[in-house]
Amino acid sequence: MIPDMTIGQLTTEASSRWGEIWDPRATRMTILLLCPRKERKMMELHGDMIEHGQPVMAVFHRPRAEAHLLEEQGFDPRAASFQFVNIATADMGPWMQQLVNNEGWLRSSIALNPTPFSVGLPSQRPFEAVQTLCFRHPSLPALEQYFLPYPAESLPGKCFVSLPRRAAAEMARQQAEVLGVGRLEKPQPPAPEPAPEPQPAPVAEAPSESQETEASEAEEPASQTPPEDTAEPPAEEHVSVPLPPTAKPDPAPAQAETPVPLPPTPGEASTESPAEDAPGDGELSGSENIDLPEVVEEAEEISELEVELRAFFQELIDAGVEPSAFMDDPRWEDISERAVAEGLETWPILLQMTAMG
Repeated sequence: MIPDMTIGQLTTEASSRWGEIWDPRATRMTILLLCPRKERKMMELHGDMIEHGQPVMAVFHRPRAEAHLLEEQGFDPRAASFQFVNIATADMGPWMQQLVNNEGWLRSSIALNPTPFSVGLPSQRPFEAVQTLCFRHPSLPALEQYFLPYPAESLPGKCFVSLPRRAAAEMARQQAEVLGVGRLEKPQPPAPEPAPEPQPAPVAEAPSESQETEASEAEEPASQTPPEDTAEPPAEEHVSVPLPPTAKPDPAPAQAETPVPLPPTPGEASTESPAEDAPGDGELSGSENIDLPEVVEEAEEISELEVELRAFFQELIDAGVEPSAFMDDPRWEDISERAVAEGLETWPILLQMTAMG
């Protein structure tokens, strides 16, 4: 039993709480069990008598302000205990088999609806109504709707958790080993054998006078014998080999010195510059004396019609006629038609002559 917990919170913490016992890929569902109130204790311990593979989480809910909603359906809320069980679908058969076969529990469907706000609960939140399975004791009437302030997975209270037997036993054994409870004591290593006491070393006896004299006599002949002269091998004589004479390089023939002219001094440069500039002046003078060819302007050819038109305009200008009245002259119509036929523009000629006049 875990106090102040919800099924949703346990589901979130299942992997960290139960490790390998919890299978996050298993399909689970929440069902409602209706049992007589006197049998509530048996329902709390029901998981201890059932073999199941996944943890089973359950929480009890007691209707208070919403009790009248159950009474309207003909159900006495004080006669039953309401237990929501979150279980894996694979374990639902073993979990309900004894209740259905031996005690005659009945199966039905029930709608879990949010409590209406008109009831006036101090805390509640809306949620979508769901349809789930309901198993009830045969002594209890059927119930079609049940009202909750929160979803079934969010109901706070005492959560009863039933773990699989084998997995729970293995988990308990592992926890006991971690905590050091029930662990076998390790055999203590045998006590080391005491080291034997060191025995005192035997005292060496001092040699007698007779032994000392014999040893000294034996050493004297050895010291009197002269050491044998060891013949040293003759040292090898180094034969010097003369080196061949090196040929001296012939002195390189002296190269003929080529005289390099020195740059002229400023005085010399000033004296030579007029002579050097003379040809240039001659060229300039020669270029000035070159006669340019005369440009012959080509005389523009004027057609007879243009001559006649100019004479017509000049006559009117000399007579003092205004240019705007030139068109009133009877000769203008004939001259204008012939000018249009030959492509002669009369207006530029009129402007030119009036500007000159």
